[in-house]
Amino acid sequence: MEYFVEQALTYTECLNKIRMKYGDRVTILYHKNIRMGGIFGLFAKDGVEVTGFTSSNVIKPGTFQGGISSGPISLSPEPTGSRKPPLDFNEEKQKILDAAGPANKGESSALQQVLKEVRQLKEEIAATTSSVQSEKHSTISRVEEILDINDFSPAYGQNILDRIKKEFSLDGLNDYNTVQDKVLEWIGESIAVYKEEKFQRLPRIMVLVGPTGVGKTTTIAKLAAIYGIGNSGRRPISVRMITIDAFRIGAKAQIEAYGNIMALPVSYVENYEDLKKTIAQYSEGTDLILIDTIGKSPRDSVKLGEMKQLLDACGTQAELYLAVAATTKSSDLKEIIRQFEPFNYRSVIVTKLDETIRVGNVISALSDLGKSVSYITDGQRVPSNIQKATIVRFLINLEGFQVNRAKIEARFPTDESEQIQWR
Repeated sequence: MEYFVEQALTYTECLNKIRMKYGDRVTILYHKNIRMGGIFGLFAKDGVEVTGFTSSNVIKPGTFQGGISSGPISLSPEPTGSRKPPLDFNEEKQKILDAAGPANKGESSALQQVLKEVRQLKEEIAATTSSVQSEKHSTISRVEEILDINDFSPAYGQNILDRIKKEFSLDGLNDYNTVQDKVLEWIGESIAVYKEEKFQRLPRIMVLVGPTGVGKTTTIAKLAAIYGIGNSGRRPISVRMITIDAFRIGAKAQIEAYGNIMALPVSYVENYEDLKKTIAQYSEGTDLILIDTIGKSPRDSVKLGEMKQLLDACGTQAELYLAVAATTKSSDLKEIIRQFEPFNYRSVIVTKLDETIRVGNVISALSDLGKSVSYITDGQRVPSNIQKATIVRFLINLEGFQVNRAKIEARFPTDESEQIQWR
C-alpha cells in the first residue's frame, strides 16, 4: 500500500493525475480546498488537494475504503473473494502524516501551533466580550434605578439607557453628575407643552373629557377662576360654565357652589339640543364657555360614542382637553389616551399632581404617544392650585436626580408674559 497527496487547480485534474501515476487501483480518503503557488502569500490561486492510497486490491467503482469519499472515481471491477475490513480514518490520516517526512511534520506542527494560538485568542475575546456585556457600569445602573423609581415606562427608560451608551465613552460614564444632567435634559426635551393660540374666536369653548374621578369638575372651576377673576396680570373676561354631569351625586351642587363663590353663571344640560341651544344663548357677550362632562370609563366604547355625539353640539371650533390623573400608572394612562382619541382632543390636563411623588408615568405615557400637556393641577383649592404646564415643573418633581433648578430653567425657559388676546 502506498499513500499519496496530489494537488491541482481542480478536483478533476487531481483525479487525472492520480490515474496517470497509479492507475485505477486507488482509494480516495478525502480532499480539501487549498491556495497554490504565489510569492510570500501573494498571487496564490485556489486549488484542490486529494489524499488517498494505492492497493494491490482492485476497488469497485465508487467504493472508498476507510475514509470520506469526495466523489466517485472510475476504477476497475473488484475481484471475487473476501474484502478487507474498512480502514480507520484517523489511523490512516496519521500514517499519511508520518509518511510525509520530517519537513511536512514540521510544517504540520507549526500549523497546529498557530491554530492553537488562534483558538486561545478567540476564547479570550469571547470571554472579554461576555464580561463587558454582563457587567453594567455603575452610572448606567444608577440611572436605571432612578428611572424605575419614577415609574417611567420600560420602553422610555430603555431609550434613555441606550442613548447614554451611545453618547458617552467609558471615561464619560465615570462622571455621574454630567450624565444625570444630560438625562434630565433628554427628559425635558421629551415633554411637549401645548401652546395656546394668541388670538381666539369668541366665544372660546373649552370642553373637558376624561375618566371618572380625575377631577374634571374642580379643574373646570379652576379654569373659570383664572380666566373669570384674572391673575398674573391677566384681565378678567366673561366666563360661563355648563355641566353635563348633572347625574353624579353631588356634582350639580359642587359646580353650583363654585359658581356662587366666583359669581359666575352655571347651566345644566342633558342632551344635544339643550347644549346647542345654551351655547347659542351665551354666544353674545361671553368670552369663554367651559363645559364639564360626565366621567366615562375608557373601556365603555358605547358611552364614549354617545358622549362624542352630544359634544358635536359645541361645533368644530370647540377645544377639547383630556383630563388624566397623575396617580394613574403608565400602562393605564396609555390606554386612556388611546381610548379618548376619537374626541380629537388638543392636549392633556394633568390633575392630582400633589397626590404622587412620581411623574415618570405621565412623562413617558405622553412622550410615547406624542401628546402635549397644557395645564397642571395640584390641589383642591380654587383657583390657586392650577398652572400652565412647564417642563421645569415636571423635572423638579423627579425623585433621585440632583436637580440644578437654575440650570434647567435656563435650558427650558418659561414665557411668564404669555397672554391670550381676545377679539
